[in-house]
Amino acid sequence: MPSWNVNDQRVPQGRLALFSYLSAAFVVLLLIGFWKLQVVQSGHFSDLADRNGIRSIAIIAPRGAMLDREGRVLVDSYPSFSILLLRDNPKLLERSLPQIEDGLGIAHEDLQQQLDAARGEPKFLPVIIKPAASEADIAFVESHRADLPVLDLIMVQRRRYPHEQMLANTIGYVGEVSPSDMEKNPDRYRPGDIVGKAGLEKEYNDQIVGTDGMRRVVVNSVGKVMRTLDNVEAIPGKPIQLTIDEDLQQIAETDMADKEGAVVAMDGRTGEILAMVSRPTFDPNDFAVRIPAKEWATLNTDSQTPLLNRAIQAQLAPGSVFKIVMSTAMLESKALPANFTAYCPGHAEFYGREFHCWQPKGHGSVDLHSAIVHSCDVFFYTIGQKMGIDRISFYGSGLGLGRRTGVDLPSEEPGNMPSEEWVQRVYHHKWYAGETISVSIGQGAVTVTPIQLARTIAAVASGGNLVQPHLFKNLTDPKIDRFPLADDTVDQVTQGMYDVMNEPGGTGYALRLQNIEFSGKSGTAQLMSYEAGTRIGGRAGKLTNGWFVGYEPRRNPEIVVAAVVQGSTEHGGTTAGPVVRDIVKAFYEKRNGRFPQPATAENISPPGVAHSPAQPSGPERP
Repeated sequence: MPSWNVNDQRVPQGRLALFSYLSAAFVVLLLIGFWKLQVVQSGHFSDLADRNGIRSIAIIAPRGAMLDREGRVLVDSYPSFSILLLRDNPKLLERSLPQIEDGLGIAHEDLQQQLDAARGEPKFLPVIIKPAASEADIAFVESHRADLPVLDLIMVQRRRYPHEQMLANTIGYVGEVSPSDMEKNPDRYRPGDIVGKAGLEKEYNDQIVGTDGMRRVVVNSVGKVMRTLDNVEAIPGKPIQLTIDEDLQQIAETDMADKEGAVVAMDGRTGEILAMVSRPTFDPNDFAVRIPAKEWATLNTDSQTPLLNRAIQAQLAPGSVFKIVMSTAMLESKALPANFTAYCPGHAEFYGREFHCWQPKGHGSVDLHSAIVHSCDVFFYTIGQKMGIDRISFYGSGLGLGRRTGVDLPSEEPGNMPSEEWVQRVYHHKWYAGETISVSIGQGAVTVTPIQLARTIAAVASGGNLVQPHLFKNLTDPKIDRFPLADDTVDQVTQGMYDVMNEPGGTGYALRLQNIEFSGKSGTAQLMSYEAGTRIGGRAGKLTNGWFVGYEPRRNPEIVVAAVVQGSTEHGGTTAGPVVRDIVKAFYEKRNGRFPQPATAENISPPGVAHSPAQPSGPERP
């Protein structure tokens, strides 16, 4: 029987010991790894897990375009990129801010202000920190996707004003929604939303703003989009068609390019505004992104007030254009006979003060027709004294002065039609009869806006129809107020305005248009004394506001144009008259199939003869 040794079946002791040590070491390494993952690096992996989730990205709706009456584009939008700052990881966001500020050139204060404004918004909604990204900005974001996953790009539709300054004060501009608007409409606006801030952009904001869409995506830990969950497309804003005629607007802009003042051209039958200019002005493209605070402050403190829409906000004395209101009041009230005459030796005394006519040698015996054609101040002083301020105020107010026209633009001013009640309410003293004399020729306390004056003259020429001026072509049921005038009154006053332009010696005779029933009236309102005028820019003479209102045809005008040129040393027929003449001429030619050309220095005929303002011997009361 063979023998064998029990020790031959045993595992060598050295191998067993080695295996035991390796097993123990492996277990220790596993424990260390678990501890590191769950304790030491728990925050890091928690951040990665948080970032590997769902992100909502807004799809910005483009604002609707603005078109002129013939469908030509006045305002539209263009694609651009904005930079978003994602706030769903506060810790990572805080660590990334210094690098973002340096890489995108954003001041720390500006970035912090934007974050503070969005603090009340849900964390999943990003903040637009750079509305218009440059190529360098886009390259920075793309090259730092891995280390700056809090940044993203979004395509937006930026507002574009292709004609730059043209129609700027009328169209207005856009900007970021204000905190007060967000408080009033918390469910509608978010920080960074673009809204209309002035003009038509503000008036019709609800119609042209559109509805933003939303894209929900799954992103990984470095912000890369893995897949799209759903996509709600943006609904573009509706385009709006305006009553503006770009051809007439271009002519008005050209004529007013180097002037300070305003122009309003309107269809006297419907109230459709064909052209509107305010100068000086601004470029609304500067507001299309985010206007720098310094530039905004400069616009607001500029002494020439470029942000003021003079067409609806400049409240100025109308000068002798107001004589049309006086003529209408005289005939309608029957306070004086229709054949009333006054003798003008070049001056007259009222209430112990001497008032001068613009014609130093006087006009002799003057009736109403002659007084309108030659703009005799003494005649209107006389009928003003006899009618009194309250009768004048009644007819002035009835014809639309001293109250807003209802034009579809924000912030229209009402002007002022003085009365005994007004001076008592505002100044707490009685009306001084001597002030009626100044009001009679459109100076003193009476003030109007250009749009009011256009509407008033249109009302006289149409027998008392006060149309509502408007810029929206499809305005439903525009309002028409009635202040009925007798046919005989309208005939006499409109014949007077026609002969201003077409009778030799009329104050607008040099501006007449062949084969066109061009009627009108000039006016000049003095601003300051001769001495003060010479100190302003070295210009000699009295500084004045020159007015001209013209229309065509003689009754029920298809176009009425009011223009004012401010701060000139010349008269209304010289400064504002050619502007009105060019627009009316272009309207007539276009209506008859001839395309108008913008006015130039070569094709403007010599200015018309106009009168200077009356000069009382003593100072007028405010």
